[in-house]
Amino acid sequence: MVSMKDIASICEVSIATVSKALNNHGDIGEETKEKIKSVAKELGYHPNSSARALKTNRTYNLGVLYKEGSGSGLTHDYFSQILENFKNTAENNGYDITFLSNSKIRKDRMSYLEHTIYRSMDGVMVAIADYKDPEVIELLQSELPVVTIDYVFNGRISIMSNNITGMQALLSYIYDQGHREIAYIYGEESMVTTNRVSTYYRFLEEHGIPVREAFLQEGKYRDSFMAGLITNKLLDLEQPPTCIVYADDFSAIGGMNVIKDRGLRIPEDISVAGYDNIMIASQLEPRLTTYRQDTVGIGCMAAEKLVSLIENPRATPISQYTMNGELVKGSSVARIKCY
Repeated sequence: MVSMKDIASICEVSIATVSKALNNHGDIGEETKEKIKSVAKELGYHPNSSARALKTNRTYNLGVLYKEGSGSGLTHDYFSQILENFKNTAENNGYDITFLSNSKIRKDRMSYLEHTIYRSMDGVMVAIADYKDPEVIELLQSELPVVTIDYVFNGRISIMSNNITGMQALLSYIYDQGHREIAYIYGEESMVTTNRVSTYYRFLEEHGIPVREAFLQEGKYRDSFMAGLITNKLLDLEQPPTCIVYADDFSAIGGMNVIKDRGLRIPEDISVAGYDNIMIASQLEPRLTTYRQDTVGIGCMAAEKLVSLIENPRATPISQYTMNGELVKGSSVARIKCY
C-alpha cells in the first residue's frame, strides 16, 4: 500500500508537506502542491479514513435528515436543489453524506440520534422533518452539531428562505397589476406557511383591502389535485377572486388545468401565481409568475456553517441566516383596471 512517506520520498519533501498538499492547506506553493497531488494520483494513493479519524477525532461524515411527506422524495425541486448544493459544498470540504433513517419496517430500527452515533457522524443537516416527532426533538436537543433548513430551533443554526420578503414581492407585483381580490391557497402547518399567511394578512391590511376569509384556503404543498378542487371552490363564489396565489408551482399547475377545463383564459379571465420557480414553470403557457428561492445559497451556506460548527465550534455563532430570492414575472398575471 502506498503511503505518504513514499510520496514524500519521490517528491523530496517532508511527510508534513505531503499531508498539507493533499489537504489543500494554503501555506505551501501551488507548484509543489500540484506536483505532490500528481505523484499521489500516479501511485494510486488513497488516504486511510480510519487513521484520519483517529488523528482528527472526526469521521468526515455528515448526516442528512430528509423526511418529505408529499411523496415526492428526492424529486422535490426545492429541497433537491438544496441537497445538491449542500452535497457539493460538503464534498469540497472533504466530507461524505449519509441519509438518516429510522425505518419502522426494520426490526433493528434505530432513532435518528442512535443512527448518527452508530455511523459516527460529525454533524447533521435537517432539511425537512416533522419537528413534533420526539425522535427529531431528541436529535435537535443532543450535543451533535446540527443545522436546520427553514425551521428555527433554540440553540441551533438555521438557514431560512425569506418567505416574508418573497410573499411581499409576489403580492406587491399582483397589487401593482391592479388586483385587489387576491386569493391564497396555502400549504400545511409549518413555519414557512405561518410566515407566508401572516404576510398575506398584513399586506391586505396595510393596503386597505378587506380580508375575505373565503379567499384564504388551506391546501397541501405539491398537491395539484387538491389545488384544483379548491380552485373550483373559489371560482364558484358569487364574487370570485381576480388572482389566485398558490403555495407552490405544482399546485398552481393543478389550478391552471381546472381553470382551462372550465373554459376560462389565463390571465384574461383570471390570473394565477405560484412559488418556487420550478423548471417546468417557464415552459407553461402562459409562463407562470412565481418566486425563485435561493436554493444554491441555502444549500451551500448550510454545509459551510455545519462544517464550521464541527471544525471551529467556539468561533461559529449560533444564528439564523436568511436568504432572499427573486420575483419571476411571467405572463400569468394580467394588468387590470383598479376600481
